Amino acid sequence: MKKLESTLVNMVGVLVAVCLVMGGILAFVNHVTEGPISQQAEKTLADGIKAVMMSPQLTVTASDTVKETIDNKECAFIVHKVAGADGKELGAAIESTTLGFGGDLKVLVGFNPMGEILGYTLLEHAETPGLGAKADKWFQKDGKASIIGMNPQKPLSVSKDGGEVDAITASTITSRAFLKAVNQAYNVYMKKGADATSGATKKTTSLNAEQQ
Repeated sequence: MKKLESTLVNMVGVLVAVCLVMGGILAFVNHVTEGPISQQAEKTLADGIKAVMMSPQLTVTASDTVKETIDNKECAFIVHKVAGADGKELGAAIESTTLGFGGDLKVLVGFNPMGEILGYTLLEHAETPGLGAKADKWFQKDGKASIIGMNPQKPLSVSKDGGEVDAITASTITSRAFLKAVNQAYNVYMKKGADATSGATKKTTSLNAEQQ
């Protein structure tokens, strides 16, 4: 086989061919992994809703996307309205995102019909391991600064800002961001939880304890 001459045209042709092949491989891998990734994300959310609502058996009666303008920026929240196995309203789990120290901090917060915090979990974060990442435990019922059972009618804030919640050691920025996400979730729930109509996507999903 005749060796290709080292000309500009030949080099460009080889580079284009390599790019096309690599692009095809990446597209194939993305197609293959898209389904499992989506399924895992749905399972993580379903498990999170059960955890923050403190109920192993419940039904998501509606999931509504609500858009609010906060600090001159449009923010999207997702309100998952929840009912128990007997059909009685349990409250709602709210997805709320704020900017933490390392990037977006996405929190799922569960509220009962009175607006009291049932539980929470971190869905996404980019905080420093060992410091800001402690938010997943720090504010839990058995954590060092539990917010479980509190009602954010009066916005929650860290003690350094005159509030009653102790900040994570050496992670005040993360603590403020976390509490801001919780406060925003509460405001959306109180304002839209009963009848969220902005960009709503209605669905009914049973989240039984046996679901894997």
